[in-house]
Amino acid sequence: MTAEPGTGTETTESSAHVAFHRDAETLLAGVDDVRRSSQDVGTLHALVVRPAKYERRSLGTATLDLALGVVGDTWIERGSRRTADGGPNPDAQVTVMNSRAVDLVAGSRDRWPLAGDQLYVDLDLSVTNLPTGTLLTIGDAQLEVTAAPHTGCAQFTERFGVEALRLTATPDSRELRLRGINTKVVRAGDIAVGDSVHVTRPAPT
Repeated sequence: MTAEPGTGTETTESSAHVAFHRDAETLLAGVDDVRRSSQDVGTLHALVVRPAKYERRSLGTATLDLALGVVGDTWIERGSRRTADGGPNPDAQVTVMNSRAVDLVAGSRDRWPLAGDQLYVDLDLSVTNLPTGTLLTIGDAQLEVTAAPHTGCAQFTERFGVEALRLTATPDSRELRLRGINTKVVRAGDIAVGDSVHVTRPAPT
C-alpha cells in the first residue's frame, strides 16, 4: 500500500514478506522500459522510510534533513563497513531507485517498499546521465549523487529472486544503476510524492 500524493497519510508495511521471483527472460525484456525513463526532469512516485528493522512506511510527504537524511528513517542508526568508525555512511543518506526498475523486479506497486530504498523516481539513474556530483532538486530539498556503490543484498535476493540480483549485477545494469543510487542531502526541505525531480549535472572538468 502507498500513500496518496501530498496527503501525508502513512501505512506500515508488514514484516511478513512474501517472495515474488520473476524469471530471467521476463526481467531482461523489461530493461528497455527502464531505458525510456526521463533524463532531465523526472517524477517522485513513492517515498518510503524504515522506522525499524524489516519495517517500511509509505509516506505522502517527508522532510529531508542535512544530519538525519529522510526524517523518520533509521539511516542515522545504521552502521556501515565503509566508515572508519562503523557509523552511518554520510554518502549513503538517501537511496534512490528507478520506479520502472523496482516495478520490474517487485511485480506490483505495493511491493516496492521491500526493495529498502527511500525514494522511487521515474528518472534515468545511469552513470552517464547522473555522474557523481549531480544535483537532484525535489520540492524544497536537494540531493547530491555520490560515488558510494549501491548493490543488492541477501534480503533483495530473498524477496525478488536470484535472477533479479544477477540482472542488477551485470556490467550493463551497473551502468544503468538498476539497483539504484546513493545520495546525500545538500539542502534540507520538504518533498512530496508527485514532485518533479530536476537534474543539474556538474560542469565538465
